[in-house]
Amino acid sequence: MKSPYFLTVSLCLLPLLAFPPLSYASVETSKTGAFTKAFDPTRAAQLSWQPRAFVYKGFLSDEECDHLINLAKGKLVKSMVANDETGESMESQERTSSGMFIFKTEDEIVNGIEARIAAWTFLPEENGEPIQILRYEHGQKYEAHIDYFVDKANQEEGGHRAATVLMYLSDVKKGGETVFPTSEAEGSQAKDDSWSDCAKKGYAVKPNKGDALLFFSLHPDATPDPGSLHASCPVIEGEKWSATKWIHVRSFSEPVKRTKMGKLY
Repeated sequence: MKSPYFLTVSLCLLPLLAFPPLSYASVETSKTGAFTKAFDPTRAAQLSWQPRAFVYKGFLSDEECDHLINLAKGKLVKSMVANDETGESMESQERTSSGMFIFKTEDEIVNGIEARIAAWTFLPEENGEPIQILRYEHGQKYEAHIDYFVDKANQEEGGHRAATVLMYLSDVKKGGETVFPTSEAEGSQAKDDSWSDCAKKGYAVKPNKGDALLFFSLHPDATPDPGSLHASCPVIEGEKWSATKWIHVRSFSEPVKRTKMGKLY
């Protein structure tokens, strides 16, 4: 079990990975059978300090994106949310996507992606939930929400979700952006008509195939950061596929959590 001190040190070190010496560019390489993808921290850039958010251009290859989508097809069910009081999953019009979970034992490709996530975030693999694959069709969305837990029940296993890695598996013609309504960087981003009205309500990231967004739901002292409030804007043209990796403060026990996770909250 990792201590709060370990978490604090890890979170503080992360910004250094966004601007490392060039000689470290290809130190980590994930070998995934037919696909080999080098971890290149020089491709990561800071977006905001409040919340702490980073983007990695080309985190996944096109082949990896297509592979994750193919694994999910035919297995998608309606996404759900967690009840703020009980922690139980429930349906909500706030979240209208469909999805499913993929465990790292699925195959070598998924295992390689998991290793690359750990290398980028500087957080242990065992602290992460299985990757959730999501599909947003026309008009589907996820309204503004936080990833850390309000209820006590979900904090009992692994603690709060400390960080989220959101990987975009497809391009979207219009809409589907990830927006941070209260980000300090909101005023620094000019937006033309290619952005949806939803995206214009805060600092936003367009869903470009292969890119990944990392943001922290906790401050460096491991307290919740309300500024991590975010939303998935409605898809206006096309459809959106994404993969989400939630990483907890402590080790996350997959076998115990699997029943709840099957309900997709």
